[in-house]
Amino acid sequence: MAPPVVREGSDTGGPCPGDAGTAWQACAVTTHDETVIVVEDDHNISDLVAMYLRREGFRVLQADDAEHGLSYIDREHPSLLIVDIGLPGELDGLELCRLVRKTNDVPVIILTARDDEIDRVLGLELGADDYVTKPFSPRELVARVKAILRRAGTTTRAEPVTTEIGTVVVDTGRREVLCGGEVVALTTREFDLLAYLAANRGLALSRRQLLDGVWGEGWYGDERTVDVHVRQLRKKLGDELPLTTVWGVGYRLA
Repeated sequence: MAPPVVREGSDTGGPCPGDAGTAWQACAVTTHDETVIVVEDDHNISDLVAMYLRREGFRVLQADDAEHGLSYIDREHPSLLIVDIGLPGELDGLELCRLVRKTNDVPVIILTARDDEIDRVLGLELGADDYVTKPFSPRELVARVKAILRRAGTTTRAEPVTTEIGTVVVDTGRREVLCGGEVVALTTREFDLLAYLAANRGLALSRRQLLDGVWGEGWYGDERTVDVHVRQLRKKLGDELPLTTVWGVGYRLA
C-alpha cells in the first residue's frame, strides 16, 4: 500500500485552502485538542470542509480512501470522523463505518448523495451518529460537529445513574448496557438515546423532543434518524426492552 497523502494545515497557522478566488490563507490557531479525520476522495470537498473546521480550531487530517482513513484512526485516536459513503477502492464508507464500530466508539458523520436514502439508513444502522447530504453547507457541517462533540462532553460529565428496566440495565457512569447480565454493544448515539428514554420512563416523547434531548437543541435534519436508532435498539435488546411506539406522537419506554 502506498503511503497516505497527508493534507494537514499547520497547527500554528500554516497554509490551508482559501475561499474561491484566493489561493491560500492562514488558518486559525488551534485552540483545543479535538482531531477530526475527513475521509473524502473529492479533494475540493475535503479541502473545503477542512478549511472550515480549522477556522474553528480543530486539527484536521484528510484521507483519500478508507484504507488510509483506518490507518489515521488507529494512529491518531480522533475525536470525530467525517466519512463519504462513495469512497474508491475495495472499502467504501459504509464498510469503513462497520470496521470502525468493531473496536471504536468515535462519533461518525457520513456524507451522502441527496437521493441515497438507503445508504443513509445503512450508515446509521452501521453506527454513524449523523449524516449530511450533498450538496451541503460547510457551516452546517461544522455546527453538527460541534453539537456532537458538545453532547459527548456533556454526557461524560453528567452525574452517573444506573437504571434497571426489567433485565436491561443502563449504567451512564460506565456508559454500558447489560441485557440478562450480558454486555450489549451500542453506538454512542444509541446509548445516549436509550439513556434519555430511561431518564424519562413512562413519558411519550415526540421525535422532536428526542432530537433536542439526544442530538441537541437546534439540530436540523431528517427526523427519521430517530426511527433508525430505535429500530437498532429493538434489534439489539429484543423483547427485553419495553420500548413502544405511540402512534402520532413518538416513543415511550415503559
